[in-house]
Amino acid sequence: MSRKKILIIGGGFGGLTCARSLKRADADVLLVDKRNFHLFQPLLYQVATGALSPANIAAPLRSVLKRQRNTEVLMGEVVGIDAKNKQVSLSDSRQFNYDYLVVATGSTHHYFGSDAKWEPLAPGLKTIEDATEIRRRILTAFEQAELTDDDELRKRLMTFVVVGGGPTGIEMAGAICELAHQTMRRDFRRINPAKARVILIENSARILDRYHEDLSAASRKDLENLGTEVWTQTRLTEIGDDFVVVERQGVREQVAANTVVWAAGVKASPLGRILAESIGSGVEIDRGGRVCVNEFCNIPGHDSIFVIGDLASQQGEGGPLPGVAPVAVQQAQFIASRIRQELAGKKDIRPFRYWDKGMMATIGRSRAVVQSGRWRVTGRIAWLAWLFIHILYLARFENRVMVMFQWAWNYFTRNRAARLITGNRDRR
Repeated sequence: MSRKKILIIGGGFGGLTCARSLKRADADVLLVDKRNFHLFQPLLYQVATGALSPANIAAPLRSVLKRQRNTEVLMGEVVGIDAKNKQVSLSDSRQFNYDYLVVATGSTHHYFGSDAKWEPLAPGLKTIEDATEIRRRILTAFEQAELTDDDELRKRLMTFVVVGGGPTGIEMAGAICELAHQTMRRDFRRINPAKARVILIENSARILDRYHEDLSAASRKDLENLGTEVWTQTRLTEIGDDFVVVERQGVREQVAANTVVWAAGVKASPLGRILAESIGSGVEIDRGGRVCVNEFCNIPGHDSIFVIGDLASQQGEGGPLPGVAPVAVQQAQFIASRIRQELAGKKDIRPFRYWDKGMMATIGRSRAVVQSGRWRVTGRIAWLAWLFIHILYLARFENRVMVMFQWAWNYFTRNRAARLITGNRDRR
């Protein structure tokens, strides 16, 4: 009897974890991703602000999986799924059959209906290209401010707007403040980078609204101590080439700013809808484009198709599971265990249960918040916990060593060595 074929689409947290967990499975595993590397997205903001280089937070998929004899890695973009015939199609017309399909293609930016207009003006943080483009814009703004004698232009160049008060938004705002107020404060002769203005815009009543209100308040205080202006209950209505328009406490206000960073929303990758269209009736898609799955991470009625991570909408004990890496990792481990049991002939499979170990976010040097059940910590201890957890989750030992060394250097010198302006100068 031929060996079963397990096809995994996506090399993010969910896809890579699933592949690694199937190391000893009596099956052939194929991992397909349109990139040749696994990216540690939670640290992209440090690439965007020059603290880390892209290579510090990325690992080639082939290198990570090279010792798994039952696993093959292919670089390609999946554009079609034929659920009836158990086959996927790539953009180059190649086709692959499967017995089990795991779809873990994650999410992308969501601009709430203004994608075409706002995305070029306010890049988000999902890819290395996004991070290096944001880095280029931030550093170029300071360089242009050094060149000009126009006070209004200089003020606009040195104003940075971050949209979204979730973990990514506060981490980005805090990092820009540290870059301007500490790292680069003596680098220029005609401008004082410490006069840079960083504005964090959040539509809700408070930042980090999924965290306990005490941690939310502590995060706001830390951001303001770093120099960030935190505007809550503020709705963004327009983004232009050199301005944003907001409604703040019922008052319409225009802010002159050349650099805007988007951290306000995400939507599922298009592959979710492709899968739903292939299966037809019975597949539900939520407002964010996520595929609704049951307690076994399956699409109901299709036991051989699994959807996990940011692409999946799954109910937990307290409502829909959040789109965070620990959810994707635990779902991937559950699926791998289930497939191994089925291959061994076991039928009694328990449903997936998410173990919420907590949430954490960093605001800056020695500033972070951690929440795990009733346990809430702020300050240096939370920051050290954040450092440890993030190093632990990096894919390769080499990445962990490089990041530890770079963070230690940054901590003691307050320097961000990767402050390179790269990319297309013709872009905004």
